[in-house]
Amino acid sequence: METQPFDVIVIGAGMAGATAAAHLSSTHKVALLEAEESAGYHTTGRSAAIWIANYGSPDARLLTIASRAFFENPPEGFAPGPIFAPRPVVTLAPPEQLPHLEEMVATGTGIERIPVEAIAAMVPVLKRGYAVAAAIERDAFDMDVAGLHQGFLNMLRRAGGVIGLRHKAGRIERKGAQWQAETSSGALFTAPVLVNAAGAWGDEVAALAGVAPMGLQPKRRTALIVDPGPHDCSTWPLLGDADHNWYVRPEARRKLMVSPADETDMPPHDVQPDELDVAIAVDRMQQALDIPVNRVEHRWAGLRSFTPDRGLAIGEDRAAPGFFWFVGQGGYGIQTAPAAGALLAALVRRADPGALAPVVPLTDPNRFRGTPT
Repeated sequence: METQPFDVIVIGAGMAGATAAAHLSSTHKVALLEAEESAGYHTTGRSAAIWIANYGSPDARLLTIASRAFFENPPEGFAPGPIFAPRPVVTLAPPEQLPHLEEMVATGTGIERIPVEAIAAMVPVLKRGYAVAAAIERDAFDMDVAGLHQGFLNMLRRAGGVIGLRHKAGRIERKGAQWQAETSSGALFTAPVLVNAAGAWGDEVAALAGVAPMGLQPKRRTALIVDPGPHDCSTWPLLGDADHNWYVRPEARRKLMVSPADETDMPPHDVQPDELDVAIAVDRMQQALDIPVNRVEHRWAGLRSFTPDRGLAIGEDRAAPGFFWFVGQGGYGIQTAPAAGALLAALVRRADPGALAPVVPLTDPNRFRGTPT
């Protein structure tokens, strides 16, 4: 069996793995291993990403804000074009959701009340009487997920890193000071550091390595594309309700992406949409928007994986030297990617995380083992 020595092995080539590998590649020889035929097949490739400062757990919000500068000004040559495009986010509150909206405005950053009539002027199909109040986040923006993902993969390639597609880890063990990962290709990769960035499969990778599971829970999220008819929706904001029961956002070719914002517990697998969730998405949208739906043009589902407290897990497992967790990104893995990758790289290097230091105790994976170290 061919043995390939590296400084770091990263398992999983979705956004998390690509980001970690790219950030580490300037100082380490990195192998990025992926079970599928393409990088980012499961979750990253199914994301409908928008940067929202007020979305996610406290640590996710800190990492989101810390990532903004990268989206606005990525390194030269990182992507062929901009990886962000401004798009406000509007939250609508039916009468029973008004307290939640008021809480969002009171505790959020950069979110303000706006008259419902102003939203109706932006989105003419908004039904009268649906919402009694609304709020807007003007500094949100669309993210080019494919451009961001490929940018990080290209960073890794330029630094001499290796991307091993169809390299599913079948055996992982630590021998002496080295982690060994034997893959389905028949290759054996060795390194003193192994980064578990396997998303929904994170606990399965840990089990292969003899590391106690994190308690990750993958959850299905459904999305579909519909035609808004004669309406030009290209300039509409992202719209959703305060209880996060549904949202819509403009998609390419003047279509609308609709989601019921579902979170259905699932085992890790190649998840597919459930027809009931598709119907629920259409129904919830139509309660707010006067858009007939004669045909669903496309439907899909992805897995968003959460730790028990819904925060990210970034750092070394104290029971397994050299084994680093980089999982639990939930639905905010894209918008946190630049800063999260930088934090993971700093921890692997035993370097000062600088401005990201406040995030370290919040994302310490050992918080699920008792008292963090």
